[in-house]
Amino acid sequence: MTSTKRVAVLQSSYIPWKGYFDIINDVDTFIFYDDVQFTRQDWRSRNRIIANGAPVWMTVPTGSDIKRLINEVTLPNAAWQRKHWSTLRHAYTKAPCFKQFAEVVERLYLEREWTSLSEMNQHFIRVIAQDLLKIEVEFRSSTEFDLHGSKLERLVDLVRQSGATHYLSGPAAKAYIDPAAFEREGIQLEYKNYAGYPTYRQQGDAFEHAVSVLDLIFNTGDKAAEHIWGWRDGR
Repeated sequence: MTSTKRVAVLQSSYIPWKGYFDIINDVDTFIFYDDVQFTRQDWRSRNRIIANGAPVWMTVPTGSDIKRLINEVTLPNAAWQRKHWSTLRHAYTKAPCFKQFAEVVERLYLEREWTSLSEMNQHFIRVIAQDLLKIEVEFRSSTEFDLHGSKLERLVDLVRQSGATHYLSGPAAKAYIDPAAFEREGIQLEYKNYAGYPTYRQQGDAFEHAVSVLDLIFNTGDKAAEHIWGWRDGR
C-alpha cells in the first residue's frame, strides 16, 4: 500500500497570518521557497498587528535593491528588532495571554542580531509553529534541491523531488498553476481554503483576520490552534 505524503511550498514571510500556519499543520513536509525573486512592500518583510484598536504595519527594513532573491536579502542594521518588540509589547501587554508567550517572542527579537531576512523569517516561523502552536512537521528549504526549468516546471520538480503524493497550494497560485503538470507526475493537487475562520476577542474596534498570527496567540493562548484548524472538527 502506497503511503501518502502531503507537501506545501511557500515563500517565507514575516510573522505570517494564521492561514500560513493552517497550511503548515495540514502537511507532512513544509518547504520554504526562498531562492526566488524578492518583492518589496510584501508579506516577505512586513505584516500587521492590532495596536490602539486598529491594524498597523510593522516593516523590516531591507534596503532598496530589488534585484535579489529572498535568500539574498540582507538586513542593514538590527535597530528595527528592538523597535518591533517594543511595538508588540505595548500593543498586547493587556492581552489575556501576552505574559504566557512574551518570553518566547521576546527572544526571537532580542536574543541575536539578524542579518538575513530569509534566515530570520524561517526561524520565527519554526518557533511559532513548533513551540507555540505544537505543530509536528518536517521543515525543509528549496535550496536543498537541484531545480531547473521555468517557474512552474521548477515548482513541480521541487514537489516531485520531495517525494510528495499530494501538493497543497495556496489559492492565489491558481493564477499560474497548470494542474496537468502535477497530474503527469502522479501528484494530487489541492488548494487550501481559508474560509470560515472563527473570530475571537481582539484588541481592535472591528475584527480583522489579516493580521499576524501573534495577534491570535496573544489573545487566545493555548486555544490558538482551535481557531486555526481545530474548529473544523466541529462543523
